[in-house]
Amino acid sequence: MITVEKIDDRTFKVTVKDRTTTTHTVTVEPSYHEKLTGKRVSAVDLVKKSFDFLLERESNTSILRSFDLPVIGRYFPEYESTIKKQF
Repeated sequence: MITVEKIDDRTFKVTVKDRTTTTHTVTVEPSYHEKLTGKRVSAVDLVKKSFDFLLERESNTSILRSFDLPVIGRYFPEYESTIKKQF
């Protein structure tokens, strides 16, 4: 289960409950949010979908504890194109 809590306009706290519960701090610049979604969905929804994407590829305990959302693309080059298709 993934819960996303907005801390401020750019910062989100993500909690992933699985065998082990993990907490992550994610930052999203408004320009990156717009690039991926055209602002058709909230940044909270973008972060949640991004964690869905990550959890299909690795365990929650392997996800960085703190990162900027574009970092996902460094590890998974298909990230941006996959996310754009969902919105």
